[in-house]
Amino acid sequence: MAINNYARDVEASYRLNLPDNEFTYSDFFQNKMLIIHAIRKGLPYSLFIEIQKLTPFSEEDWADFLNISVKTLQRHKKEEDYYFKPIHTEKIIELAEVTQFGKEVFDSPEQFYSWLNTPSYALANLKPAELLKDSYGKELVMAELNRIEHGIFA
Repeated sequence: MAINNYARDVEASYRLNLPDNEFTYSDFFQNKMLIIHAIRKGLPYSLFIEIQKLTPFSEEDWADFLNISVKTLQRHKKEEDYYFKPIHTEKIIELAEVTQFGKEVFDSPEQFYSWLNTPSYALANLKPAELLKDSYGKELVMAELNRIEHGIFA
């Protein structure tokens, strides 16, 4: 699994003592120190491709979230061993975290994707996907997912 290899690479770079077991995306998101060091190291494009496959976001969406052009994103794909800058790595990890949690909360990925693109009364009638452009919006979306998970509806 790509996330396991990346976690081990970050562990070696920053002398972290991670458990010996296989690392899953859930394990990754629970280890905040690992995330901090991963952001500082940067995310390789190869792992971004794996994350991109797990999310409902198009290449245009990703470019918008990362505040770069689609052409720039495509150019990075062609660069061997490209690592995203920390600011972009942080955004990629945030969106992967939202996707991971959303898939856990909803019965199917399709239900989660539908929820992301439906205006929500609890989110001032904005679509949750519209709020994912910044960290504060991401926190609102995560909080709403948490309320849904616990059966608390606005």
